[in-house]
Amino acid sequence: MPQDLVERIKKSRTFNQGYATTEYLAAALLDLAWHTLPAKTPEQDVDGFERQALARYHVDLPEVPPRYRTPYFAHIWDGGYSASYYAYLWSEVLDHDAYAWFAEHGGMTRENGQRYRDMILSRGSTEDVGALYREFRGRDPSIKPLLKERGLEETPDEQ
Repeated sequence: MPQDLVERIKKSRTFNQGYATTEYLAAALLDLAWHTLPAKTPEQDVDGFERQALARYHVDLPEVPPRYRTPYFAHIWDGGYSASYYAYLWSEVLDHDAYAWFAEHGGMTRENGQRYRDMILSRGSTEDVGALYREFRGRDPSIKPLLKERGLEETPDEQ
């Protein structure tokens, strides 16, 4: 296979990731906006609320319309998620950040796997999971590995 074709195939993995990430993030932020309204908030004009919420989070982009509109965003209303739609994206952040730790420390070795098992998997929910992750990783999770995987990281001349 020609190297040019191999490179084009590799590049195709990140095609449209800016759109997909923004679309997903807007849905998650809209979910959070609805579910963080105080209990006694008066009934909202749905269209107006959506516009304001998307603008507040700077994801009101005509090029990337919302993935879901409130009236049919069943995932947040009758799926039991109630402000947890972001969890999918947050899980990806943790996945890529933890994988980056493995890459930084010699890859998928028995020792690294045992460390992960001892520090994360074997502890389950016995302690605060954020503290467990920080102990394992040595810091809070970073979105940079996820952005890199999606081809969205800044290059040095963009910083």
